[in-house]
Formats: sequence, structure tokens, C-alpha cells
Amino acid sequence: MGGGTEDGGTAVPEEERLARVALSKIAEPGDELVGRWLETYGAQEVLRALCGESALPGASRTRWEGLRLRARDVHPGEELRSVTAQGGRFLCPGDGEWPCQLDDLGAARPVGLWVRGPANLRICALRSVAVVGARACSEYGGYVAAALGSDLAGRGWTVVSGAAYGVDGAAHRGALAADGATVGVLACGIDRVYPASHAELIRRIGEQGLLVAELPPGDHPTKSRFILRNRVIAALTRGTVVVEAALRSGSLATARHARRLDRWVMAVPGPVTSSLSAGAHELVRTDGGSLVTDAGDVVELVGGMGELGPHRRGPSVPHDALPPLAARVLDALPARGSAEVAQLALRAGLSPEAVRAPLQELHALGFVIRQGKQWQLAPSAKPAGSHPIE
Repeated sequence: MGGGTEDGGTAVPEEERLARVALSKIAEPGDELVGRWLETYGAQEVLRALCGESALPGASRTRWEGLRLRARDVHPGEELRSVTAQGGRFLCPGDGEWPCQLDDLGAARPVGLWVRGPANLRICALRSVAVVGARACSEYGGYVAAALGSDLAGRGWTVVSGAAYGVDGAAHRGALAADGATVGVLACGIDRVYPASHAELIRRIGEQGLLVAELPPGDHPTKSRFILRNRVIAALTRGTVVVEAALRSGSLATARHARRLDRWVMAVPGPVTSSLSAGAHELVRTDGGSLVTDAGDVVELVGGMGELGPHRRGPSVPHDALPPLAARVLDALPARGSAEVAQLALRAGLSPEAVRAPLQELHALGFVIRQGKQWQLAPSAKPAGSHPIE
């Protein structure tokens, strides 16, 4: 009930799952003390202690009493049945669908994850990229995030973000528009809609991809929970792309988590006059972030061997294919009027004999025309505007 392996079997004992459901209600996300207790004693023993009299080591009296107070009001069986009836599930470490890269968080690893949606979280996370950035993004930032989401999804990558305003929402929408997989990691319960105006977007993510939360159903978001949620986004993915971020943006916290977890950190450049790009630029300047401009750049970094971005160069023109000597003679021709061989030789720094053969070649290729002893550029070979040599 509420979790299992890819083939539908249950990998985690029911008592362990119920204990972790209860602890997801008792402990705040990322509580490393509780994480160390879980590593030492196991979920059932930790829950038993919180419901009993003997305190576990490491917690102050005030903190222990606060955890015990929460423990009095948990009904894991009811909560699990309710979520299962709504099409959700609760994943534990050891389940077939559990993404093992979350284990890199150590004691800050989630106690478990509440999930809703048809996709398999572990499979989605194998080829996934986080796209994050400013909530109050510019039109440029929204466009870039949507393009990244669409193009990454088109290449078979899962787009992971936080379903928030701005860059997050644009990235999700781009992936959905491309019929790709996208994962929304929430800072509240999977039954809550936050922000409220994203109700339709969150519904679509839950139908086409996955909604994921550490907090149990019914729990609301807080500022600290948004920050703690970012470590899950970073851990789930192979790399994090920051599209736009001010110097104090929460998306930079995701990038810092990614760096600590040895994931790729990437940033999209923006106008140097925009405060919304200052944080992204700082990632590149001082924090070892890689500059990326499109999905090809991203996949070249996070993808496997042979997944390369396009080789970029300026537009090619017929002049590019000319041998060096012919190009040198062509450059010697005046933009207006004509010149004799001796004049061209002087301008090219060559002997007259060395100029004649390239001129014939240029004539055959249609770059120049001849009128008696005079040579001039063919109309089709004249550049727009002034020739560099007048």
C-alpha cells in the first residue's frame, strides 16, 4: 500500500513504511538529527522512542518535547490510505521507484517522498535537469526557460523545477508543450496548490509527469521549507541550470546544493545591466558555474559520452572556401572601380606573376570580371556597405 517496486511488489515492510509516513509528519524536511537517528536506529525505533518515554541522544529537551508533541497527532495508516485513494503514493528508501541519488544527501536525505503522477520517479531522475530561476523573471528569462524546458524534453530529458512563478513555471510549461516529462518538487503537501494561480499548471504536471513532496498531505509551505526543498531538486538531477537570479535569489541555494553534491552547475547569461542576471553571472565568475545558452550546451555537460552540443560558427560565405592566395588577391581589389595587375600586385604585396593565376581562378568562380587590362569585383561579390580597402 502506498509504494512498491517497478513491477508493483512491495520492497519495504509495511511497518517501516508506516513509521516513515509518521516521521514525515513529525520532522521538518532535511532534519539531520532525525536523519542520523534513522541511520542508527531505524524508522520504527525512532517512532517508538518519540511515542514513549526514553529520549534519543543529541536533542535538547525543548526540541525533544516539540517532536513528541507532533508525534501525538499522527495517524499514518489513515493518511496513507487517503493519499492512495487519490492516486498518490509514499516512497521509501529501498523501494524500486526510489531515486538512489537522493542518498547523496546523507543525513539530510528525505524520510520519504509523497508522489502523485503516472511516471516512475527513479526512471525520470536518471536523465533529469533542474531549471530554476527568478520568480519575478523578465520576458527574456521566461522565454529562455520555456525554450530550455521544451528542447530538453524533446531530447528525452526530464525537466525538474519547483512549480513556482517565473522561471520554474516557464520551464514546466515548455516541457509540457513538448509532451515531455517534468517533475514539480513542492514545498507543501501534494494535495495543496501553491501558488494558487498555478492550479492548472500543477494539475497538468500531476497528469503528465510527477508531483513530489517531502511534506505530508495538508501541510503548507513556509520560507524555510522552500529553501530546504531546493536540496531535493539539486539531488534528484544531474545538473542545475540557473536562468535568471538576483544576488540573493533562492535559486542560487539550489545551485550551491548542486555544487556540494558534485552535480553540474550552469548559468544562462543575461544583460550585464540587469540585476536579475547578476546572480547567474556570479555563478560563472566565482563559483565555477558553466555558461550555457541552450539545451545543446546543457546536454553536452550532463549527458553521456557522444551527446555533444552543436559546433557554432558564423554564417559561411563563398569567400570562406577560397585558397589563401586567391582570398588575398580578392581583398586587394577596390570596392569601386578597377585596377591593373601591377596595382593589384602592389596592394597584395605580391609579384605580378603571382597575381595572375589567382585572378584567373577568381574570374572562373565569378568573383571578378575583366575589361581589357582592368580587373574589378563582380556585382555579386561586392560586400554590403563599404569595402574594407578603398
